[in-house]
Amino acid sequence: MTRGPLRATAPYDWAALLRLVQESFAYMDGRIDPPSSMHGLTPGAVAEQAWTGEVWVFEEDGAPVACVFLTPRPDALYLGKLAVAKAHRGQGLARRLVEQAEARARALKLPALELQSRIELTENHTAFAAMGFAQAEATAHPGYDRPTSLTFRKML
Repeated sequence: MTRGPLRATAPYDWAALLRLVQESFAYMDGRIDPPSSMHGLTPGAVAEQAWTGEVWVFEEDGAPVACVFLTPRPDALYLGKLAVAKAHRGQGLARRLVEQAEARARALKLPALELQSRIELTENHTAFAAMGFAQAEATAHPGYDRPTSLTFRKML
């Protein structure tokens, strides 16, 4: 396992990173509505995220086992696709990726971290609260008349 998260830059195995996200998010299928945006991801889209934002990974034997996508916004650093391979859960990798995001937000002079989680994923809400995030708002995907996502923020 790598000691600290590495920033994924080209050339990188974007397909392997996509598989990590797909496998880590598979439990959401049939549980969340609408389906996860990860279904629309391609290796090219992951590479584009690394180019226009940042992608941080933990690797084992050269393969990604945990990742987070970071996107600077005017008032916060947005965390997306926080994923940890099933065999590597419970080792603090998600927390360490959030700590990396905090360091990046401070370097970018952004006052907060922000992420979204689907309403149905209450175990994720608990995990984010344990890392210092607080629910900021509830939003609905286009075409839905009920909240489908919760936005969480962590002030730095």
